Amino acid sequence: MTLPKIMSIIGTRPEAIKMAPLIRALRETGGVQEVLCLTAQHREMLDQVLSLFNLTAHYDLDIMKERQSLTYITTRALEGLEEIIRQEQPQLILVQGDTTTTLAGSLAAFYHKIPLGHVEAGLRTGDKYAPFPEEINRRLNSVLADLHFAPTVVARDNLLREGVAEGKVFVTGNTVIDALKTTVRPDYSFPDPLLQNVDFQACRVLLVEAHRRENLGSPLEEICRALLDILQAFTDTLLIFPVHKNPAVRSTVYKYLQGHPRALLLEPLDPLSFHNLMARSYLILTDSGGIQEEAPSLGKPVLVLRELTERPEALKAGTALLAGTGRKSIVQKASALLQDTDAYNAMARAANPYGDGRASERIRDIILHFFGLRSTLPEPFAPHED
Repeated sequence: MTLPKIMSIIGTRPEAIKMAPLIRALRETGGVQEVLCLTAQHREMLDQVLSLFNLTAHYDLDIMKERQSLTYITTRALEGLEEIIRQEQPQLILVQGDTTTTLAGSLAAFYHKIPLGHVEAGLRTGDKYAPFPEEINRRLNSVLADLHFAPTVVARDNLLREGVAEGKVFVTGNTVIDALKTTVRPDYSFPDPLLQNVDFQACRVLLVEAHRRENLGSPLEEICRALLDILQAFTDTLLIFPVHKNPAVRSTVYKYLQGHPRALLLEPLDPLSFHNLMARSYLILTDSGGIQEEAPSLGKPVLVLRELTERPEALKAGTALLAGTGRKSIVQKASALLQDTDAYNAMARAANPYGDGRASERIRDIILHFFGLRSTLPEPFAPHED
């Protein structure tokens, strides 16, 4: 019997981090063939993840160019995937999340009439421009997908409200929690000498990650002004900001923060270093979606530097607060956590609503069931509630 062939298509570092545990689970399963295809929508940061998880790709489109547009990424990825899919003839294509690569992979699967599995399906803000273009990418993926791997019950319910058949939606937890189980280490030593010199016991580290497209310009300027206010008000804090490669991000961040004695501006970190830096930080301020999922597993409160989030579970569970991008709001919410130990501990100890480290195992077993290689479906993920 010919083993079913599963093709995973990824293009960015966040996709790679979240797909790596699943790809490894598939490769360790005797009943399927796994093919990994990269668009390399992001190049350097993607390669870091593959190296960390010891993954090699079967195909690499290497499409990245400086100041690439959404149209460029979409068309180049679709053109490159055309021949690869025709050559490999997979029986299932997997995509993850909400990137332009994800959308291109979904369209390619549809054009070839190949079943599609969407990992991390069902996240919504309700505003098609926030986050941009991710919100629409997710909605389009949900129209095209045959298997919807929803990380939470909230995500599942979003899909059901939109008319997705209940039998095609599976609550699995988020695979990023699986990844964290392998990367965070108490004895980890940072390769960056600047981080080696940080005394995490002597100061409270504020870890910042901000790069979203909708925050470029005046919102990011407001964020940077707020960070300066916080540093001035709390002299026991150290700001660590790995600055995204986007020139529009770098110019703003360096304009406001470079030269401050307690602001450490770094190049983007590999996932191993970043996960361990999160684990050693006191408070995380971010516009990243993935960090909203990761931080609760590490007991770190998160201030979300966005006006909307497609991850309301963190807000409901109390692991995150929506701070927006206004200077006053950010300072106010950060100050409350830095001043009020009880408020801080309530967030730090809240239960993680996103996963238990077994999402990849569940998705693998659902795929095996889809191909008739497993008789039963796994139990869905249900977050622990105290």
